[in-house]
Amino acid sequence: MSEETSFQVPVVDVSAYGDPASTEQERLAVVRRLDEAARSVGFLQVVGHGIPDATWTGLGDAIDGFFGLPMEVKRRYVAPKGVNRGYTAPKSERLSLSLGVEKAERMNDFFEAFNVGVDAERYPALDLDRTAYAPNPWPEEVDGFEQRVSAWTAAADAVGHRLLAVFADALGLPAGWFERYTDHSLNVLRMNNYALPEGERVELDGDLIGMGEHTDFGIVTLLWADDVRGLQVLGADGGWHDVSPLPGALLINFGDLMSRWTNERWRSTLHRVKPPVVDGTIRRRRSAAFFLDGNHDAVIAALPGSVAEGEAPLYPPITVAEHIDAKLRGSRGLEVNTSGTEREAERVAAARS
Repeated sequence: MSEETSFQVPVVDVSAYGDPASTEQERLAVVRRLDEAARSVGFLQVVGHGIPDATWTGLGDAIDGFFGLPMEVKRRYVAPKGVNRGYTAPKSERLSLSLGVEKAERMNDFFEAFNVGVDAERYPALDLDRTAYAPNPWPEEVDGFEQRVSAWTAAADAVGHRLLAVFADALGLPAGWFERYTDHSLNVLRMNNYALPEGERVELDGDLIGMGEHTDFGIVTLLWADDVRGLQVLGADGGWHDVSPLPGALLINFGDLMSRWTNERWRSTLHRVKPPVVDGTIRRRRSAAFFLDGNHDAVIAALPGSVAEGEAPLYPPITVAEHIDAKLRGSRGLEVNTSGTEREAERVAAARS
């Protein structure tokens, strides 16, 4: 259920962190606003990010081109099991399983997706896991697909690293602190299409879900999305709230690893996507989530000063690989994740009640 209250996703202008002439006071204003959003909502809208309009629209064109292909062509790009690349057909995943939440009567999530990510060949001097850093299956049937998607991932990566500089300042860490954890980050771009035929009328029931309740797995997510209702965020009041981006704004949310790092000072907020139905009629909805997940071999443990004296951290240390693999076994492998998900599962249960 979506509750219409005063719930708001804060807007943060990060242009001061891209401008060498900005003042310390201007950067401090960004830090304060981001920290407040991270503590209270776990989502924010970022403006002043500097991504060119051509790159923005180019990604939309690439998404339309691929998902407009016939199903038999799209299925050629299904990756082998365990490889987080390529095409995912509708009703192939259940993201709620990544939280250890299972609801037997629920159909699998009604979206299709295409994933690309960082290839091991980008870091030839490192002995990287060739499954985690797998090559990308670029669809040749869509003109300019690789170039447009690559332009977006490069721009999103640059914004993500600018945000890491804000995070370090907000958490009282030395400048560049996060770089040692992200210098060969396991970044993935997931392009989504909510695969209901646009324009048809449909009766909603409890089993139809666009994308199930979940938290994001990594450090931070940068979301490109249509301004069509569907995305819902779980608020502190226990209700689900509709969220749509402002024109030209990136929706940003913090992932599980950032929440672990900060001992839950910053929230990894539960969210879901309902079918994009307006007044009973299906609307097209697309999104693309850029996941900045950190180095595969990085160990994530509570930050200095994040745990009160005499208390234990809420989570034990874990590598990025261990955490991401357990989550993907849930959502894509359809196995209930039992790896430290109790706190998230309790939040889902509370929202449902």
